[in-house]
Amino acid sequence: MPVGEGSHHNKILGVRGEDLAAAYLERLRYRIIDRNFRCRGGEVDIVARDGKTLVFVEVKTRRTAGYGVPQLAVTPFKQRQISKAALAWLTRKGMLDVNARFDVIAITILSPDAPRIEHITNAFELAY
Repeated sequence: MPVGEGSHHNKILGVRGEDLAAAYLERLRYRIIDRNFRCRGGEVDIVARDGKTLVFVEVKTRRTAGYGVPQLAVTPFKQRQISKAALAWLTRKGMLDVNARFDVIAITILSPDAPRIEHITNAFELAY
């Protein structure tokens, strides 16, 4: 594989996973508000509304279980990055007083026709 090609394939896999996660959430009647919000120090893959609760969703996608289940990649460091981005998003929107939670959607694509989606609600608390 040429230099840089692996990261290109990972980016494509990540986008596919985020698209699958957004479609999954919409089937559950979540309303997608924002995607791929970036700020200094962090990123949130999906911001959605579940009833009156704002949900910050981290999506992890894998092609194989060889590196472990995808949700294990949401380390304490990653949780802090997501938390920073969530606070920045809330601040920019003037929504610091809303109910919010952090979910993780873990997707394993062993077969293109049958991705395995695991949704972990309240996966972690706001991390500093």
